[in-house]
Amino acid sequence: MSADASKKGFDAVKAIKGIIPLALAVGVWIVPVPAGLTPQAWHLFGIFAGAILCVLLGVLPLLTAAVLALSAAVLTKTLAAEKAFSGFANASVLLVVVAFLVAQAVVKSGLGRRISLLMVSAFGKSSLGLAYSIVATDALIAPAFPSNTARGGVLFPIVLSVAQGSNSKPEDDSRLLGRFLMFCGMASLAVSSSLWFTATSSNAISAQIVADAGLHVDFGTWVKVAAVPAVIAIVMLPLVIRFILPPGVSATPDAPAAARAELQKMGRLSRPEAITAVLFAIMVSGWVFSAKLGLNVTAIAFGGFGVLLLSRVLTLEDLSAMGDTLVTFLWLAVLFALSGQLNELGFMGYVGEKLASYMGGLSWPLTYVALLVIYVFIHYFFVSQSSQVLALLGVFLSVGVSGGVPLPLMAFALMFASSYFSVITPQGGSQNIIFAASGYLTQRELYKTGLVTTLFYLLVFLVIGTPWILFVTR
Repeated sequence: MSADASKKGFDAVKAIKGIIPLALAVGVWIVPVPAGLTPQAWHLFGIFAGAILCVLLGVLPLLTAAVLALSAAVLTKTLAAEKAFSGFANASVLLVVVAFLVAQAVVKSGLGRRISLLMVSAFGKSSLGLAYSIVATDALIAPAFPSNTARGGVLFPIVLSVAQGSNSKPEDDSRLLGRFLMFCGMASLAVSSSLWFTATSSNAISAQIVADAGLHVDFGTWVKVAAVPAVIAIVMLPLVIRFILPPGVSATPDAPAAARAELQKMGRLSRPEAITAVLFAIMVSGWVFSAKLGLNVTAIAFGGFGVLLLSRVLTLEDLSAMGDTLVTFLWLAVLFALSGQLNELGFMGYVGEKLASYMGGLSWPLTYVALLVIYVFIHYFFVSQSSQVLALLGVFLSVGVSGGVPLPLMAFALMFASSYFSVITPQGGSQNIIFAASGYLTQRELYKTGLVTTLFYLLVFLVIGTPWILFVTR
């Protein structure tokens, strides 16, 4: 086949993919409105579903699909303008964006690299110790990164340098150590996001959905409820991955010395690092005790951001280079508004009733387990955590509560799952892509180990997390 023919074939496939979401949206629009729904709810579902399908099929980026959906909802008078644009004033959206800006100081100042080198110097004498240093580093820096992708961008160079420093290369048998470390890093990003409320933007999205159902979740409550199952999963993770992907080498005696040499080159804590470290500690403390002290968590984030600008740890030039921040703010605000209006117009309740009808007669524990298992494994069909949260979390929560599952149990189980299920496939979260592209892992290894690791997380959060959630939320 010629190059021109290949190009035409590719364009044809892309065109077909583009027609499918449009056909879905138009089809929903022209078919009769199901009994029990208003035309606005049904039409907004068509617009929202078409936008999400565009993202899932790779037709459009999330931002493009979101803003087109917003425009369509207003221009067709499906939503009033003030309802459609309400997400831009949402406190959770602003928290994510400002926290993302603050996180850049951890990277720019060098504090993230210093923390990682300290961990390797302390625990890097064996392959298992190296894995624990990587997992612990991620867990420590996670609260400052409301983006798995951003945190992966910090963690990946650390993992790569550790692997290469241990003479592990992707092209030969020495890759086994790098393979082990790479997957530990990738899987760690998933479970550390279950531990910390501010570790990923999807947590803020899920908390907003849960708040609409009547359960308020703040930073301190999240950490208290997540602590036991998440910490146990983090501690056991390297052992589980070592069993699935043996590293091929147990001792790495040179790694600590190499890390200490790099620390010597870095010298004493720099002014930007010191400011960032102190400010980060103050902000996290403020988030933890915000409920008791009557503080607004978004205001705390804005205050920290202002100090970073005032001290010039971050500059306006730095901000101008952060195009992803504006992108995140726009799509997050739009999807927050559209998803919220779907719920307000009764669509989520309608779908919940339909789903509940298939689970009638089950005891609430069986309903709880069935919903959580379905929610986790349906992520095979999603390439975005946020997309699944927006589309399904509210529905599954409503069905569970209607089936007798205690609201806190169902809510926290779904919110934690919305983070740890991201490792199930290499495309299950954008943060996975950089690790999958390292060359150390084959596609077969990624899917196999992703499945087993997700089953491990699910088991931990079911067996240990369930009684703990019931205990601390009683």
